[in-house]
Amino acid sequence: MTAATSDDRNRARPVRVLLRVEEAAEMLSIGRCRIFDLINSGELLSVKIGSSRRIPEQAVRDYVARLVDGGA
Repeated sequence: MTAATSDDRNRARPVRVLLRVEEAAEMLSIGRCRIFDLINSGELLSVKIGSSRRIPEQAVRDYVARLVDGGA
């Protein structure tokens, strides 16, 4: 068996489009309760898939961009 190259390892990782609440909280270095506050206030977009709440990765980036621009 041969060792996997770095290209093989990079290709094996799926691109995350939707994040769990905990993952979004970790990206922003805040708690999950604060994520739910942001969702409930409409500041952070989220979707429901069954009983699960997911946050589009782009929604996290958009929220940060608004913070940087002074709009949030």
